[in-house]
Amino acid sequence: MEDSLTDLNIGINDDLREKLVKQQYYIVGEHSGVKLCHWTKQDIRSQGSCYKHKFYGIEAYRCLQVSPALTWCTERCSFCWRGFSYANGDNMENVVHEDPKEVLAGMIEGQRFLMSGFGGHPNVPREKWERANLPKHVAISLSGEATLYEHLDDFLRLCHEAGMTTFLVTNGTNPEVLANLKTLPTQLYVTVAGASPKVHSSITRPFDPKKAWQKLNETIDLLSSIDTRKVIRLTLVKDKNMVEPEKYAELFLRSGAHFLEAKGFVSVGDARDNHGYERMPKIEEIVEFSEKICETAPELSIIDTSVSSCVTLMAREDYDWRKFKFDYLENE
Repeated sequence: MEDSLTDLNIGINDDLREKLVKQQYYIVGEHSGVKLCHWTKQDIRSQGSCYKHKFYGIEAYRCLQVSPALTWCTERCSFCWRGFSYANGDNMENVVHEDPKEVLAGMIEGQRFLMSGFGGHPNVPREKWERANLPKHVAISLSGEATLYEHLDDFLRLCHEAGMTTFLVTNGTNPEVLANLKTLPTQLYVTVAGASPKVHSSITRPFDPKKAWQKLNETIDLLSSIDTRKVIRLTLVKDKNMVEPEKYAELFLRSGAHFLEAKGFVSVGDARDNHGYERMPKIEEIVEFSEKICETAPELSIIDTSVSSCVTLMAREDYDWRKFKFDYLENE
């Protein structure tokens, strides 16, 4: 019986845990974690904020960047700078999925621990630092595939009950999880790295290529029935997946999502082993590719651009995105 219990609690092992801690991750329990985003550290010092602030009104210095499935993923994306995202494989069947209340509490505790050094920083007003210790947003995007966590629904509910908005990022390989959510994220991101099976598989390197493409398409077709704000995110690698703009446009229009983001990949972390700096598209190239997407779908247009994050934001011409941004900020 003891061996059976041990087999069912294979979480983050000691060696990987040590590596993550050295990289300034705060590990929560056996399968979750939080890490300060670059833009969180910039924003707390009033030195700039990420595209999520410009596009959607998110305050980066009050944003938790987390994952309840830190080292588990269904894909091994070549552009992922967190190469250990899939270190424990593509499922969490051998893990005891921990209580979402304890997971969320641990994440907030971890964020406060990681932010503690900014309390006496000369460029950080005390009042701002105190607000930073009361997070308002949860970006479930740090590493791994969050839909593998069986208590995701309750986790989202607890975030909202605590007065925080949620951004859930998924690679679309678990549409059945999205279909069964009772608590929907404030905003749902679906990452698309290729508009055809061959391109998609060459970039995302899924554990099950045929299934991954099929599941992504199921997710695309499911989105129109999910009543929350939705974004299709294109992560673009120069000379790799900046092709077939008309197919990206078709996927987006099929999805019924509100926004289409085109973001350039960044050659940092473990991604450097796969793509060098020459594969990082410049903002001009991202804009040019976005224009090609819009040319194939006249109802689409570029509505915003973030140079610092190398990303464009597109939406349908008939979508009242200005009201969306205003409402979102008002609700904060």
